[in-house]
Amino acid sequence: MRIHVVDHPLVAHKLTTLRDKRTDSPTFRRLADELVTLLAYEATRDVRTEQVDIETPVTTTTGVRLSHPRPMVVPILRAGLGMLDGMVRLLPTAEVGFMGMVRNEETYEAHTYATRMPDDLSGRQVYVVDPMLATGGTLVAAIRELINRGADDVTAICLLAAPEGVAVMERELAGAPVTVVTAAVDERLNDDRYIVPGLGDAGDRMYGTAG
Repeated sequence: MRIHVVDHPLVAHKLTTLRDKRTDSPTFRRLADELVTLLAYEATRDVRTEQVDIETPVTTTTGVRLSHPRPMVVPILRAGLGMLDGMVRLLPTAEVGFMGMVRNEETYEAHTYATRMPDDLSGRQVYVVDPMLATGGTLVAAIRELINRGADDVTAICLLAAPEGVAVMERELAGAPVTVVTAAVDERLNDDRYIVPGLGDAGDRMYGTAG
């Protein structure tokens, strides 16, 4: 597994505002959307392309376009929805799948309650988006499901990661074709499994505490 921490001043600037507890939900959603687009730019450096011949107003030339099958973006519900627009803005021709996952707050294990994506992902590059890589359980379960369906290149895009979660993914997904792209790897997890210094519960800060 590879991990790429995006070192860019605009990323650091937006992340700082996201961390600030005074940032309201509308601003949080907007900045998360902008930050995801910056992360997605780095995450798609190896997106698969094919050559195509075109005519410009001046002459003919050879360019590239995304190859088939198209990449797939998979947000993990619910907080991952806040990252979807930022991804498809950069990859407008990508297909979108969904995974609904919930964490047991006593055991911290992730359980899948809904999926909406093809059974066969053979040959697909898949970009799974979830704001926080904390314990790693949710992303490990999600990525295993994608690989079981045939995905051969999976990139997880997260706003923040904890070293404990990174270690779990490295252990549980050893040898798997997985890359993690994040704005920062923070200090640690606290006793409640929140990332420190972190930014709190991303879903609650995006959408409020309803439900």
